[in-house]
Amino acid sequence: MTAFVLPVPPTPSVAISGSAERFAVRRIFCVGRNYAAHAREFGNDERDPPFFFTKPADAVVDSGTVIPYPPLTTNLHHEIELVAAIGKAGFRIPRERALDHVWGYAVGIDLTRRDLQDEAKKAARPWDWSKAFDRSAPCGPLVPAQKTGHPTKARIWLAVDGKVRQDADLTELIWPIADIVSICSEGVELQAGDLIFTGTPAGVGAVNPGETMTGGVDGIGTIEATIGQPQS
Repeated sequence: MTAFVLPVPPTPSVAISGSAERFAVRRIFCVGRNYAAHAREFGNDERDPPFFFTKPADAVVDSGTVIPYPPLTTNLHHEIELVAAIGKAGFRIPRERALDHVWGYAVGIDLTRRDLQDEAKKAARPWDWSKAFDRSAPCGPLVPAQKTGHPTKARIWLAVDGKVRQDADLTELIWPIADIVSICSEGVELQAGDLIFTGTPAGVGAVNPGETMTGGVDGIGTIEATIGQPQS
């Protein structure tokens, strides 16, 4: 047995709908600008190929969590997303076999320190500090693909304190799930336990302490998270 000089950190995981078991998270990949309207609202060309950024696995938190307002920002944004959970490893996966590697789906929120992201864009710097912070990847329970199938048409939405801000359909994805899995696997060997946040539709905006986000993808599930006061 391997000995470690410090206690081994807990394994990040997400809930599985209807089960006491959990899904161990290995890595989190996120797709940027994968809905045409969202790309346009930030002045980008929706014809651009997809690109990826990452969050640490321990950024994931369950639905229902109160998330302290993060440091270094005054402009925290919500981004509702369909999440695909990888259940089988693969490298350079052909598109026609990509969905065989998806274990299930969930609803997630990509929290973003937008002011830090804007600064990074202007300076041509990485997005890490704006995206990969503590508790920045709330994720609802996973539903196995064998129960839901692989969604191609479904409403995706998010509300803040009951007021709907993002409201779209998965048909608006520029790059569907099979494409995203295949393209991601060109750059890394996907492994069981990887999560892919597949992009957010238009309507992103600021969320403040005391406000509650609710959202969902029809046929997959829902998510809820409240923004708390800054951590002291």
